[in-house]
Amino acid sequence: MFPIAAITDEFSQDIEVAVRSMAAIGMAGVELRMVFGKNIIDLTDAELDRACEIVARHGLEIVSIASPLLKCVLPDAPEVDARFQQDVFAATHTYADQPRLADRALEIVERTGARIVRVFSYWRTMRPEACFDRIARALECLAGQAALHGRIIGIENEHACNIATGADTAAVLAAVAHPNLKVVWDPANAYVSGEMPYPDGYGRLPVERIAHVHAKDCLVGGDHPVWCALGEGGVDWKGQIRALAEDGYKGWISLETHWAGLGGDKLEASAICGRNLKALVAKVERPRE
Repeated sequence: MFPIAAITDEFSQDIEVAVRSMAAIGMAGVELRMVFGKNIIDLTDAELDRACEIVARHGLEIVSIASPLLKCVLPDAPEVDARFQQDVFAATHTYADQPRLADRALEIVERTGARIVRVFSYWRTMRPEACFDRIARALECLAGQAALHGRIIGIENEHACNIATGADTAAVLAAVAHPNLKVVWDPANAYVSGEMPYPDGYGRLPVERIAHVHAKDCLVGGDHPVWCALGEGGVDWKGQIRALAEDGYKGWISLETHWAGLGGDKLEASAICGRNLKALVAKVERPRE
């Protein structure tokens, strides 16, 4: 029903090992976030070409660049909410670096053939609503740049950032109507943020603006999620995938494991989640024409 992919470093920091395992599961695409021990945004052209060669040799497609754009402190904003873990994946860039990072991200998607640049909405503050207008302006600017390259900016709802839920995402999409701004919908991130991702959060989104979907699962206790095998947590993945099919979504569903596995073997944990994702997708009936 849907093609499936994964962020390679969720399987292994060794992209050769990761892609081999992903291909064995039956995945057809990859997202690049950390490669050769670096954040994707910091790779040289030669390193990018090497990564592309490895992916192509295993018969997979690079579908998205999981960039760290707008994953930084917004200056002159309310205090950052310290409750949330700020995962940076080797990206140590500041607000001042963002224009350079945007230019580089668009060079990278052209070089790799990826269609989507994933971005965020600055580290979450104690008053996210106070940052909304500046986030919208930044996203509109990025979408305009992406349009010149024939690419999509995908805003990911992220619990550690200001746009965290389906409701937040719907609001920013309504404020920025640019056709090159779409959504990387992450139900588990919405769940960690206190929203029931399906059907509540998803029901607020314009489906035609969902460009990509991230799949992971967790249980929530206190301020911190407990990541688990896909399909065994609090996200209704059966319902979510069924709704995507019924609503005509035609993009990728991409694994972002997060779960370390019972023995701390991330490669095996991701393989388990990958097989679970494949089974969930396979069980969805194709809507009648």
